[in-house]
Amino acid sequence: MSGDTITTAHDRSCTPSRAARELGLRRSDLDLAVHLGLIRTVPDEGGARRVTRSEIDRVRSADGFPDALLARIELVGTAEAARLLDIPAGRFTRLARLGLVVPTKWYLNRYRTVVWLYLAEDLRRFAADEENVPLLKARRMPEGPRALLDAGVDLRPRNWRGRHRGFLLRQSQDPWERAGAYAAFLDPVEIAEAVPDHYERSHLGRFRPGPPVAGAPGTPAARIAERIMTAADADEIGLLRTELAALVREARETGPAPRPTPRRAPAPPRALAPPPGGPKTPRRLLGRFRRRASAATAP
Repeated sequence: MSGDTITTAHDRSCTPSRAARELGLRRSDLDLAVHLGLIRTVPDEGGARRVTRSEIDRVRSADGFPDALLARIELVGTAEAARLLDIPAGRFTRLARLGLVVPTKWYLNRYRTVVWLYLAEDLRRFAADEENVPLLKARRMPEGPRALLDAGVDLRPRNWRGRHRGFLLRQSQDPWERAGAYAAFLDPVEIAEAVPDHYERSHLGRFRPGPPVAGAPGTPAARIAERIMTAADADEIGLLRTELAALVREARETGPAPRPTPRRAPAPPRALAPPPGGPKTPRRLLGRFRRRASAATAP
């Protein structure tokens, strides 16, 4: 048996790298398919994700594999997205800022600029919807959306957070993990207000994932990743806090956060029982000593 395969009571499974090789995919393609819920994974005893043999067989036997799967996970940047929609790149960026198309991934280029990536399948579906024709073909953006853009609206980070939260929730197995999926998008102050108990917050931190793209702590890249990952709008924060508090209450019932064992107060010292005949006072002891001394010197 291969070193990266295991046998479980339910099914055999393998690592994502091995599954990608068996499916003829790049590892990044398989990871994206998992992220989108197109390929299912299961946790092993250590918490790592694995792909069952039955899932590999299911994916491999699907109609049109692998081309159909690759078409569903095709990612494009702004320039290619604009070509797909037959619009200028500037107009596509405005549509994305308005939240009309949702990014799937992002990365930082060498200039530390955020590059958003979109599913080509989403864009084709957007272009096929007749209600979107005015947004694509009109000479000018309608008045309402234009006013939002002038006010600086940019829903790309928020829409990405929503999509990424869906991925985290699909990977969650219990209330603590689901709570962590919501806590991932809140800053520590918001988490402390939603979960006031110190031990519950400490336990929750074990299940709170960080950004999928991050640099070394304190670097500009890490700060950008944290900013994208953290909710900023009051209504988004309120939703996340409400869900987080509800899930922690549920988790508290099913598996409370560990707490230190309370220390038992030391027992008070036990009083010694007085010797037979009552307590021996110094005077009585002195008398006994004198009698013994007299007996020792008698002829």
